[in-house]
Amino acid sequence: MDTLAFLHHLEALPDYAGQMVHIEHIPPRQASHAELKSPLPPELRQCLQENGLLPLYSHQAEAVEQARRGQNVIVATSSASGKSLCYNLPVAETLLAGKNPRALYLFPTKALAQDQLRALRRLLSPDLFREEELATFDGDTPKEERADIRKQARIILTNPDMLHLGILPNHQYWASLLRHLKYVVIDEAHTYRGVFGTHVSGVLRRLRRLCKLYGSNPQFICSSATIANPGEHAERLVGLPFRVIESDGSPHGGKEFVFWNPPLVDKARNTRRSTNSEATGIFTELVNHEIRTLVFARTRRLTELIYIYSRRRLVEMGRLHADRIKPYRAGYLPAERRRIEKELFNGQLLGVVATNALELGIDIGDLDATVLAGYPGSVSSTWQQAGRSGRSRDASLSFLVALNNPLDQYFMRHPDSFFRSNFEHALVNPGNPYILRAHLLCAAWECPLGEDDASIFGPGYLPARTALEEQKILKERHRRWYLSPAISYPAQAINIRATTGHYYSVVDTSTDSLLETVEADVAFFQVHPGAIYLHQGESFLVSKLDLASHTAFVAPTAVTYYTQTKELTDLHITNVIRSKNIGKAKVYLGEVEVTTAVVGFKKKAQFTDEVVGEEPLDLPTRCFPTVALWFDLPVDIINRLSQSELDLAGGMHAVEHAAIAILPLFALCDRNDIGGVSTTLHPDTGRAQVFIYDAHPGGIGIAEKGFDMLTELWQATLETIQECSCRAGCPSCIHSPKCGNNNQPLDKLAARMILAGLLGKP
Repeated sequence: MDTLAFLHHLEALPDYAGQMVHIEHIPPRQASHAELKSPLPPELRQCLQENGLLPLYSHQAEAVEQARRGQNVIVATSSASGKSLCYNLPVAETLLAGKNPRALYLFPTKALAQDQLRALRRLLSPDLFREEELATFDGDTPKEERADIRKQARIILTNPDMLHLGILPNHQYWASLLRHLKYVVIDEAHTYRGVFGTHVSGVLRRLRRLCKLYGSNPQFICSSATIANPGEHAERLVGLPFRVIESDGSPHGGKEFVFWNPPLVDKARNTRRSTNSEATGIFTELVNHEIRTLVFARTRRLTELIYIYSRRRLVEMGRLHADRIKPYRAGYLPAERRRIEKELFNGQLLGVVATNALELGIDIGDLDATVLAGYPGSVSSTWQQAGRSGRSRDASLSFLVALNNPLDQYFMRHPDSFFRSNFEHALVNPGNPYILRAHLLCAAWECPLGEDDASIFGPGYLPARTALEEQKILKERHRRWYLSPAISYPAQAINIRATTGHYYSVVDTSTDSLLETVEADVAFFQVHPGAIYLHQGESFLVSKLDLASHTAFVAPTAVTYYTQTKELTDLHITNVIRSKNIGKAKVYLGEVEVTTAVVGFKKKAQFTDEVVGEEPLDLPTRCFPTVALWFDLPVDIINRLSQSELDLAGGMHAVEHAAIAILPLFALCDRNDIGGVSTTLHPDTGRAQVFIYDAHPGGIGIAEKGFDMLTELWQATLETIQECSCRAGCPSCIHSPKCGNNNQPLDKLAARMILAGLLGKP
């Protein structure tokens, strides 16, 4: 593909208005190879030769050597760098050396496990392993095949959900696997972060505990996208020491990475053309030039919206390509997703609009371009998504289309801060008491707890076990802790991808059929009364949310708007964990109790994102304990604001909004993982304070990371506010799309003065 010619074509279009604010040329990279100190078994080497996988890249060879030494290994390299060989080779070599050794592969999705099974069979079967020796085991596995898989499969590919729900609670049926387990592979380890990652850390500790019971001590091999803390992340995830391999020896073709900023449509308000509309324009031009493209949208709803826009535009253009694009996201039936993957792989489709479900390594063939509709929330995810194009040695294109929010606009003004920046830290919190207690219940069901389990579950084990004992959920006999008879199969009640195990059913009243399910944690935001819910390109209006039956009733509708909720939050301090001084400011990290209410929603026009209406909501409040950072405002800053006749409350509110938007720059998280409160007089302290908290019960480490890097956060937030061209504040700097107070009061100048004062600047 002639990438520069296509960019010149975009510049020549009638509606081009200088949106390409930065083009980063990423030169092609040559491969770096290495030889193993002792050769692989001849039959395994022959398979690699026939598949064009020799010579090995340097990081692949290093991974094999470390595994041979008995080390736990994490490989953190770029997309399409051949990470699967880093675990397939040690596993195959070990399994070929004896009849008993077995391996367990964990993938974050069933689709990825199925895809990797196909690749594994192409590589190793039938020459080295019989087909039945390589198998997936997940919720889609037919019941009549499960016993044979347990008996015959030597490499079992599954996901953490099935390990949690199906394998560990029924470990007696898996005794042979657990007794002979030599390797546990954790693919896409960077995806195990936040609440999901914290749950997975509990699942993996339960696995290690049962392996110990059956007399095995498996090695762990993790593969990950590039993150700032691969070793620390793997160790917190698994609870064991790891060797890190992050020097990438793989080649790649050159890439033009374009930062595309939608043009201003109202300079006074600093509002820009819709990101979704801009992404649609780029996507349809790429498809019309028969350039195979993947568009990433940040949410299920936006995936559907961009698909609707693109299909409509392609039809209007009179081209034949409208039927050669499709949406792809979680919630679709497995067969539907497999069909889309296959059609994209074999070239039937020219383009797909997807959530980050396709960010992972599912083989969808070589793509020429990627379009990211909004910054994905982390540098790591951005490179993962952009890396889905140019997976061969040919030139490729990637576009990051900015949202009109502080972090996206910060990158548009400071592209070097993206291209030269360090990767973020992946955060998990194995000590989260709510999640740890849930997994101790599961562990007790699997085998009574003992004193020595503290070495596996860590320092939170004893207080968590004591709390369960006080609740009479655990009962002690002879220094063993047994689950109460009233509790049966606790794993069923625990959804490891959320903090609760509950779901709401979405029922289509026009057909009286189940449309989808949504997690209880997000139900008030997605299926509240009056919400527009999108499914496969079709709009549904939520007519009723039944809280008792956990059911949302929807019906097809033809509206041209979508909905976005507003919320109000109160916060109560329960315990100060740490404090420090930064300049004249006192900064705290502590435990808090947060009360959140969804108070209304906005109706926003498709294409333009203009607010066309607002409605109130009366829903129950949600109260949960979590971890927060907060800081006092020094008296001299408050006095200076008063002398300048600036609004203290508006300035603090603006600092809170902007800091929350910028914090994902430092922690591998999404803006929705964070909440905030600002007050000129907090009832617990009697002081003016700004709070930033983890928006998940128990906390997942984001506030702690912010506490450690608060000076850098203040600096980046100040730059964001200073450099924005608006006068009084806008979505690019201090407005929040979820603010329950309609972004009132806000004072941009006061926010600048507060941040400058905190940093000791004039």
